[in-house]
Amino acid sequence: MIRVLVVGGAGVFGSRLVEGLAATTDLAVIVAGRDPGRSAAAAAAVRARYPAARIETVVLDVRTATPAELAATGAGIVVDAAGPFQGARPRLAEAAIAAGLDYLDLADARDFVAAFPALDAAARAAGVVAITGASSTPALSHAVLDALTAGWTRIDRVEAGISPGNRAPRGLSVVAAILSWAGRPVRLFLDGGWTTRPGWSDTVRRRIGDLGERRLALAETPDLDLLAARYRPRDAALFRAGLELGLLHGGLALLALLPRAGLARSLVPLAPLLRRAAAWCERFGSDRGGMIVEAAGRDGEDRPVLAAWTLVAEAGDGPSVPTLPALALVRQLAGGRGALAPGARAAAGLVGLDAVAAEASRLRIGLARSLCHPLSPVEAALGPSFAILPQAVGRAHRLGPVTRLAGMAEVEGPESLPASWLAHLFRLPAAGRQVPVRVVMRLDAAGAETWERDFGGRRFRSRLSPLGPGRLRERFAPFDFELALAATTEGLTMRLVGWRLGPLALPVGLAPASLARESVDAEGRFRFDVPIALPGIGRLVRYRGWLAPEPAPPRDGEPADDRSN
Repeated sequence: MIRVLVVGGAGVFGSRLVEGLAATTDLAVIVAGRDPGRSAAAAAAVRARYPAARIETVVLDVRTATPAELAATGAGIVVDAAGPFQGARPRLAEAAIAAGLDYLDLADARDFVAAFPALDAAARAAGVVAITGASSTPALSHAVLDALTAGWTRIDRVEAGISPGNRAPRGLSVVAAILSWAGRPVRLFLDGGWTTRPGWSDTVRRRIGDLGERRLALAETPDLDLLAARYRPRDAALFRAGLELGLLHGGLALLALLPRAGLARSLVPLAPLLRRAAAWCERFGSDRGGMIVEAAGRDGEDRPVLAAWTLVAEAGDGPSVPTLPALALVRQLAGGRGALAPGARAAAGLVGLDAVAAEASRLRIGLARSLCHPLSPVEAALGPSFAILPQAVGRAHRLGPVTRLAGMAEVEGPESLPASWLAHLFRLPAAGRQVPVRVVMRLDAAGAETWERDFGGRRFRSRLSPLGPGRLRERFAPFDFELALAATTEGLTMRLVGWRLGPLALPVGLAPASLARESVDAEGRFRFDVPIALPGIGRLVRYRGWLAPEPAPPRDGEPADDRSN
């Protein structure tokens, strides 16, 4: 009979892992920890629910455990559910390998998971399996994405996010782990290249099943490396996390300004205080948590595709979610050494989504998937007449869901002082010849498209959505512009026919004069010509030039990819 040693088995996640093993397997489980009283209480709670379960306890310190101590427990599999893993050395993994025992952990620390493959040679020599990150990130997120993107020809963007319920238990190590990177620089793959952003910044809202919208901010997890490496998205690989209460989520964002401004090295010393503050707020919010995983790309038929998967955990079952991949992997390891090849590696790609869903079936957890094939706003607005556009023009509006174009432009600047003020206010392109241009268009499930334009470092954006046959709405700054579209074999025209400031309709006679044209140049490239002028003020800007699909940037020393979008 295989025995599973769960170090940290009395903790927030470890106790749920022990319960899962008792509920779904006949394996003997050893609850290990530094405090024998806590371990005994955790074991007793599991026995009370599952009288037939074989639960033992042992005193063991994850920081000092030796191979001899691990071997003396009689375990065949060692699980580290103790944490925190940020900045830690994999001592327990090293000891398990030296003792000839299989190992896995629930690490979500980026540095820990990144360094773990250094143990691969030792694990292979010992003939054991050592797995890190058998948790929501990276094991579950990759299981979901493997299922969502199967058969796709291109992946543009991948993103995952977690939002626990406000009443979910928060161990001190979990709070400290979040504070270790909040406000500090986080390296991530964004906008087609590697850059840095402050941790717990760039908060967005995402709808997670029937939880409604939850706030999610940039989180440092192993997935920031592994998503980019395994799926090779052309645009971005992101992981976010959030707190259900706006007060707590926003409060942490404010505190994160301290390390961002260099006023504090880290927020970790505040962990005990903030944990108490969070505990005081447990009376508010809910005990319902969720996870969302999204992907954008081209499917097997080369159509734009947006896919999403959501998990909603009811009535306090959220803290069990990180243990589900670990349960599935323990089951594989208990099935025999042939289930997984010896070696040390991250859990990304090692467990399938069906296996995780099977582990979740005993819990109050709802899973859902969605898939759509959105049309660009231009194609949706033109309908059948889109087909008559010249190939280069039509293709530029069919390369999504993330379209990346680059080229050159000639820019004519303002022709009056008031026009100069307005052009500067709205960051319109500055005058120049041979100005490098980059345009990125991102399509969402609602059929709206965000256009980000970069003219020699001068950037501005707008958002286009279909209004009806032959009509587009373009939102730029506080204004909504209505555009009338006309397609011919020569190209596309977009004429401004109305505008609004919020709900207020503005006089058409005062609207900017603009007749944008898209056509094909002598070299067969997409060509644009966009003049913008105001009555009584004159030209604000006119930019014209060409664009072509931008090649994928080189990654990790590889030669540049000359394939177009």
